[in-house]
Amino acid sequence: MIDSERVTYECYKKYLAKMGMEITEEFYIQLLGRTAAACKEKFLKQYGEEFPYEDSVKTVHRMMAEQFLEEGIPLKKGLKELLKYLKNNNYKTIVATSSERKRVDDILKNAGLTQYFDASICGDEVQNGKPHPEVFLKACEKLGVSTQEALVLEDSEAGIRAAFDGGIEVICVPDMKYPEDDYKRKVTFLCNDLADVKTYIEEYCQ
Repeated sequence: MIDSERVTYECYKKYLAKMGMEITEEFYIQLLGRTAAACKEKFLKQYGEEFPYEDSVKTVHRMMAEQFLEEGIPLKKGLKELLKYLKNNNYKTIVATSSERKRVDDILKNAGLTQYFDASICGDEVQNGKPHPEVFLKACEKLGVSTQEALVLEDSEAGIRAAFDGGIEVICVPDMKYPEDDYKRKVTFLCNDLADVKTYIEEYCQ
C-alpha cells in the first residue's frame, strides 16, 4: 500500500555509508516481506555479529518518518480508489504485514487509511514470518473467513509463497523486484498497479 521500499533502501544506504559500509539492492530485496527476526539474521550474516541491527532499524525508521513528515506518505497508485471501492461494496479488509504494530498503526493513521480496514495482523504478533503462511491464516481467522473466500495482495516473493502455501489466492503488484517464474506461477493475477486489482475484483469476484 505504501510506496516505501525504495525510500527504505535509500535510507539504509545513507545510514550504512556513515558506518563505512554498503548495501546492495540485491541484498535489500532479500529482506522484503520478512519479519524483523529474519531480517536481523540476514544482517548479522552479511555484516557480522557485532552489527547494531536494532539501532539501524530505529535510525532508518526515524529517517523515513522525517521524510514522510516533510514530503507526505507515498501511497501506491490506485490505493485510495481500491479501498473506497472495497468498503462501499462491503468487502472485509485486513492488513497482514511483517512490520511491527506501532509502526503499522502510525503509518495507517498518518496516511489516512485506518478507517478502510476492519483489522490488522502484524509481524510481532506471529511466531513464523513470511514465507510461512501464519500471518495470512491468522488474518482469515480474525476476519471470520475461510482461505477459499480470501484474496491476498502482495508485492514480495516471500508474501506470494506465504499466501500460496496457505491455500489463498494471491494477486501480485510488483514493487522493486518482479517475481521470478516460480513465483509467477503461484499468483492468480499479476498486475501493474492497484487500479488493476479493482478491475480484477469487479470482473471475477462478484
